[in-house]
Amino acid sequence: MVEVVWFKRDLRTVDHAPLINAAARGPVLPLYIVEPDYWRLPDTSRRQWLGMRAALVELSERLAVLGAPLIIRVAEPVSVMRALHAQYGISALHAHEETGNAFTFARDKAVQAWCREAGVPFHEERQFGVFRRLKDRDQWARRHRAQMAPLPLPEPTGLPGLAAVTCDPLPSADDLGLRPDGCATPQKGTRKGALALLDTFFSGRGATYRRAMSSPFHGETACSRLSVPLSTGAISIREALHRCYAERRALAERPPTERAVPITAVDSLIARLHWHCHFIQKLESEPALEWRAQHALHEARRQPTLPDDPRLQAWATGRTGMPFLDACMRSLIATGWLNFRMRAMVQSIASHHLALDWQASGQYLARLFTDYEPGIHWPQVQMQSGQTGINTPRMYNPVKQGLDQDPGGVFTRRWVPELANVPLPYLQEPWRMDLDAQRAAGCRLGIDYPERIIDHEDAAREARTRLTLVRQNSAYRSEAKRVFVKHGSRKRQASADRKTKSKAGVKVFAAQLLLDF
Repeated sequence: MVEVVWFKRDLRTVDHAPLINAAARGPVLPLYIVEPDYWRLPDTSRRQWLGMRAALVELSERLAVLGAPLIIRVAEPVSVMRALHAQYGISALHAHEETGNAFTFARDKAVQAWCREAGVPFHEERQFGVFRRLKDRDQWARRHRAQMAPLPLPEPTGLPGLAAVTCDPLPSADDLGLRPDGCATPQKGTRKGALALLDTFFSGRGATYRRAMSSPFHGETACSRLSVPLSTGAISIREALHRCYAERRALAERPPTERAVPITAVDSLIARLHWHCHFIQKLESEPALEWRAQHALHEARRQPTLPDDPRLQAWATGRTGMPFLDACMRSLIATGWLNFRMRAMVQSIASHHLALDWQASGQYLARLFTDYEPGIHWPQVQMQSGQTGINTPRMYNPVKQGLDQDPGGVFTRRWVPELANVPLPYLQEPWRMDLDAQRAAGCRLGIDYPERIIDHEDAAREARTRLTLVRQNSAYRSEAKRVFVKHGSRKRQASADRKTKSKAGVKVFAAQLLLDF
């Protein structure tokens, strides 16, 4: 008989409760199942597999050192479990809870059903501050703190493994039919990479974090860049937080002049690591957020966008004629990463200015993000698209964002080389150039670089009108309160609304129902 540890998005040996629990009970069989059907989904991509595959190679090497090599199977999970049970006898199946997309949700339920049928105990451990069957958010923050408070679990000192277990070859991206997607060298989701990122962040790389994180140019190096190893689970969110806490304590003991990074930078990183679980909890509590708007009235007004819609294709390929937006999309296509503010901008413009269905644009972005985490991605897509009813809809002006975040034009010229010789005063608004100026810059609109597909100011006014119409419905506020009870952060308040409460006794802030442009 054997204890099977099913690795999914938790590709590490440290802070891994299922691995420790299994090792205490008997011989351990570490298992990773490559699911070809998963990698055919519209939200998966080659860059994601390459980031995951690097973490799997590293995990396999580490488990071999510990005495129980990682076993790879390329198949459907229930068939894998059935075959292992027939050959070795599974005493128990150990895994972490996962908040994934609809595919992984259905897969986990199928494995649970097989375990019940076969009489195999299935032990699932919580790895995030995310809780199943949570009715509302009233006590979520307290429970999250309790989950994150203990020190990370140590790596097992040795694993009792099995001898001569057959292992499938780890597939290449080509083996899985994942075509090149414009990102030749995506960030690897390895533990070694995560630890190195933390080291360099606290040794000085994060010194400008608070002001640089909004810039797609400076944020590339100043941001933590932990999102890929966090998405593969090569490092746990608890490990990252405890490292931040330790570094903060050490910094507090030094004079400000001797600190490699300011304490405020560490505080900002801690805050963003906390938001990780806040957003994943939304999808855990309501899996339908992958395909259905949080607010019922927004869902009722949705109009699907066809895959060949010209606006969708122009946005997805960075050819809208709006330089800063195009630069951000082209950078994302080539690197698999974009800083948070620009992620919010590209989604907001897709939904508001271009009037694209959030799910259509969201699937494009999911494929482009090497760090795709469904529990963060889909609630964020809905929030930036104004679908929640409890978050202030923000419409980013692409010209203003370009002027603010790329004042010297370095980022824009790097990713939109057609504009390399356009004078800086026209760089973010090339449509203001007359024909002679276009010729002088070697950039003729409609020939060398696209004409803009919309007037962003007119489009923003139209979007504002659409949002105002749906918000004027008499049922809008009551539905927004329902969403807030289920998903809203209890930390957020607006002074003008402290007296407004729902039946559940939570503060509901009318300020969130305003429009921010």
